[in-house]
Formats: sequence, C-alpha cells, structure tokens
Amino acid sequence: MLNQPVNASSLTTCPRLITAAGERAHRGFLEFFAANIRNLHTRRAYARAVMEFLDWCEVTAGIVSIFDVQPLHVASWIEGKTRQVSAPTVKQQLAAVRHCFGWLVTGQVVSLNPAASVRGPAHRVKVGKTPVLDAEDARRLLNSIDTGTLIGLRDRVQRSEKT
Repeated sequence: MLNQPVNASSLTTCPRLITAAGERAHRGFLEFFAANIRNLHTRRAYARAVMEFLDWCEVTAGIVSIFDVQPLHVASWIEGKTRQVSAPTVKQQLAAVRHCFGWLVTGQVVSLNPAASVRGPAHRVKVGKTPVLDAEDARRLLNSIDTGTLIGLRDRVQRSEKT
C-alpha cells in the first residue's frame, strides 16, 4: 500500500493499530485524510508516512494499539529514517505523523500526541541564499546608479539609505 496512490476514497482500510483502537479511531483516522487534507499530493505523502510509521510500530516495536504509541517510538522511527532518506523528507514524514495524531487528539481518540515533543533532524539550506556584499562592492553598486534622471536620483537615495 505504501507505493500506491492514496486518495480519500481509497483509505477504506486502516492499519491494525487503528482498527484495534475501535470505531472512533477508525473514523477519525479516515477523516484526517478525507476532511483535513485538501491537497492530493500532501494527502498521498502524509498517508504513506503515517501508514509506514504505524506499520513500523506494529512490526518493529511490537505495539498492538494506537493508544500504546509513545514519544520514544516516534523518536526511534525518526532516528532510523534519518539513515535512509534526506532530512527534509524525514521532517515531512514527522509532520505527517504529528498532524495525524494531533487530529486524533482533537477528535478525542487518543489523549496525547506522541509526536508533538519529537524534534526532526536539523536541515539548513546554504545554496541559493542572497550573498552579503562587502563595503567596496556596495559602494560600486551605488555608484553605478545613473543620477542623470529623477528615477536614478530616487533609486540612489533609497539605496544609500538602506546601507
């Protein structure tokens, strides 16, 4: 199911952890994807992440009900994911799990969100940021503004006020 497209109508089956928690959990889980997430691509990505997490909980951690999921389980899953996929992907998957459990808390299915306190991996984007000009380059830029027109005078005054 993880590689198949997911839409609201295809989420008629729930992971065992959800069905073990009863009808209210089943309905809340389906409503999270059908009513809460409007964008199809987000819905697919979130469904894949949540299903993968719940499968991991059942198979790897031996959890039998959604009520038994703890922050330690989420943190362990995230730790394993950081060795498999990029930091932005892990952050998106954590967001999916966090939002799903948040929805279940709001719907009074579970009492607390086990993903709320778990931090994702650090990710910094360095490529594409605007470089900082040194004083000489800034002066050269300001001097390149044509002051022979009113627009040029205005631009030069505005630019020099900002530096």
